[in-house]
Amino acid sequence: MFQEVFMSNIYDKCPYITTQRVLQGKWAIVILYHLSTGTKRSNELEKLIPDVTRTVLTRQLRQLEHDKLINRKVFPEVPPHVEYSLSNVGAKFQRVLDEIEVFGLDYIAELEKLE
Repeated sequence: MFQEVFMSNIYDKCPYITTQRVLQGKWAIVILYHLSTGTKRSNELEKLIPDVTRTVLTRQLRQLEHDKLINRKVFPEVPPHVEYSLSNVGAKFQRVLDEIEVFGLDYIAELEKLE
């Protein structure tokens, strides 16, 4: 009980822990990146991220939806058609994605210098 209350208070006050919590999961940042380029269906995301299993992708999408970073829109068709897009809150993450790209490219360049 103490730990739950303590952790809740930290999430309410610490931006780093809050951000880490909503971005938990191996594929969260990659999914957000792909959705930042436009609305995608889950099968499109599976093709764009071939190393992720369907189960893990579904779990990660549900978590991102729960955390209000993405929107899930279900079309009443047979078979069901579901699309994912960034929410307004998720779209604010674009600046962070841009900085992650800059860092990643710089880091790759540094590693290539060491080879």
